[in-house]
Formats: sequence, C-alpha cells, structure tokens
Amino acid sequence: MENLKKYLPWAIRILISFLFLISAVAKLYPSPYFAISTFEVKQLYPMGFSEDFSVFFSRILIGIELALGLLLLQPHYLKKWVIPATILMLAVFTTHLTIDTIQNGGNTGNCGCFGSLLPMTPIEAIIKNVIAIVLLVYLLYLLPKGATDKKNFWVLTTVTLASILAIFMMAPIQPKVVEDNADDASILPIETLDTFPTKSADSLATPAAEAKTTETPVVEAETKAADEPAPQKSGYAQYFSKADQGKKIICLFVPGCDHCRDVAKELAEMRAKNKNFPEVSVLFMNEEPEKIPEFFKFAGAEYPYKVLEVIPFWKLLGTSKDTPGVIYLWNGNKIKEWDGINEKKFVGSELQNVLKKNYSELKK
Repeated sequence: MENLKKYLPWAIRILISFLFLISAVAKLYPSPYFAISTFEVKQLYPMGFSEDFSVFFSRILIGIELALGLLLLQPHYLKKWVIPATILMLAVFTTHLTIDTIQNGGNTGNCGCFGSLLPMTPIEAIIKNVIAIVLLVYLLYLLPKGATDKKNFWVLTTVTLASILAIFMMAPIQPKVVEDNADDASILPIETLDTFPTKSADSLATPAAEAKTTETPVVEAETKAADEPAPQKSGYAQYFSKADQGKKIICLFVPGCDHCRDVAKELAEMRAKNKNFPEVSVLFMNEEPEKIPEFFKFAGAEYPYKVLEVIPFWKLLGTSKDTPGVIYLWNGNKIKEWDGINEKKFVGSELQNVLKKNYSELKK
C-alpha cells in the first residue's frame, strides 16, 4: 500500500504529461506550418476566430500544451498552479467539445486534439478528457500538503515562454497571400503541361461542316446546345482561365498525399480510355511542392496546375472537407464533387456516370 501511494502520483503525472506532450507534437505533424494552418482552418475558424488572431492563438495554445506536459514532471508550484491549470485547460476543451457534440453530433469527424496523427471523434475526446480530469483531481488528493510544492516561479515562466517561442520558431507566421489579383492568387505561377483539350460543340464545328449544314441539323445542334447548364462563374477561373468553359475536372490535391495520387492515377486511366474526357486541372497545396514531379510520374499523366498556400487551399476546398478533392464543372456549374477518403470519397464510376448524362437528365 505504501509503495502504491509512493509511485501512483508519479504514474499519473507521467501519463497526463505524455498526453499533453503527444497532443502538442501531433499538432505539428506532418510538418509544423501545414499542421498548424490546418488546425486554424478546421478548428479555430468554425469557432469564430479571425484569421489574424488565429495565427497567434494556435501557436500560443500549442506552446502552453507543451509547457504543461513538461511542467507536470517538475515540483515547482505543482499543486498550486500546474495541476489546476491543466485541469482548467481540459475543462475548457471538454466544454467546447460537449457544445459541438450537442449541436453537430460527435460520432464523426476529427476533434483535432491529436491533429491528423491520431484522429479522434469529439465523443472519444470528451471521454479522454474526463478521465484525465478525474486522475488529476485524485492526484491533488494523493500529493501531501505543503511539502510537495517548491517555489521557484522562474521555472514556470521560463518553461512556458520557451515552449511558446519554440512553436513560433518551428512554424513562423507567413505573410498574407494577396488574393485581390487573379494573377497573384497563388504563390507559384501556373505550370502549363500536356493536357487533353476539352472538345466542346463549338470547337468541333469546322467551316466546311457549317457550310453543309441543312435546316434540320441546325435545329438538332441548337437543341443539343440548349441541353446544358447556363454559364456561371465558379471562382476557379482565377486559377485556370477556361475553367468555366464546357466540362472541366478541378482537383485539389496535396503532393505527398497517397490518396490524392491514387485518385490522380485513376483519372489518368479514365482519360486514356476516353479522348473526350474533360480537361483536368490541379490545385496543389503548398506542402512538399518538390514532390509534384513525382506525383505526376506516379499518376501517369501531367496536368495544368497551380500551387496555393495552405490556408487559401483549405478555404477553397472547404473547412469541413478533406483531400483528395475532385470537382466536376460544366460551364462553371458545380455538377458533382467528392472529398476525403470516407463516405464522400471519389468514385470513378460515379464520375463516368454523370459525364454520360445530358443536363436535363442530371436535373431529374
């Protein structure tokens, strides 16, 4: 029994410390800037945080998590400040997750507690946090009164400030991307590569064919031309000038994403079998852009592409969505879209099915 009382407090401290340290490290995976920017877009923006405030809040929050994980292993102000601060942070997280679960359900999605390294649903995170709070409260009871806490406040401030500074150094705040000019909407310029041109009704008509057209074919051509959606502005024309003309496939990929590569390869195979397959264009996230040549090599085809910074990329795809993203546009109208690797993931047969249909059939 004496041994239990002696070693149990340390076991609890090490366990909770590990949870906080892994939580901080996971929010930096697979690379600090990418992971933190994703955390901002997917977790902080939906909560109402502004873009300017999020870049500071996210880094400070992760720095505090890292600091608490370290401070739980030292004796200074452990009972008076460190353990209560840890309980308070867990309580705030749990309250937010509970509200989110009540409003949106908590059985799906990633709460972001461990970033993309260890996806966890809100309900799972709530259970984890409640258990941690109970253990910390029990730890306060186990620790002897008075004698435990040492009183060097500089240890707390030094560890906390150093942890926050380390996060800012690992993921420096990037200057805002200028988006008011279409040509400056991304960091890297568009790369025009070998593509299959989209064959619209207008491009197929030759002068000789027009001269031989009789009255009946003209009517049929007009009827066929009418059976398509009216032109709309999709927003993708700022990246690819012909995006709103005819049928187009817009993909949102991450160069190092295996699932994105698989989708790109499937599209290349579909395109090879159908010479009238819509033109494919790719918007890459600026995460490991050096892997783009390797990406196209794996896919077996090259497409026009543009590279967007992390936050503009997520905002374009949608904060509740995930990569790989595939969008089928027709005259700028979004006919169908796919995202992620779960229930909304890209299915080649679904794309082939909608490509065969006239617009009137799609509206049924």
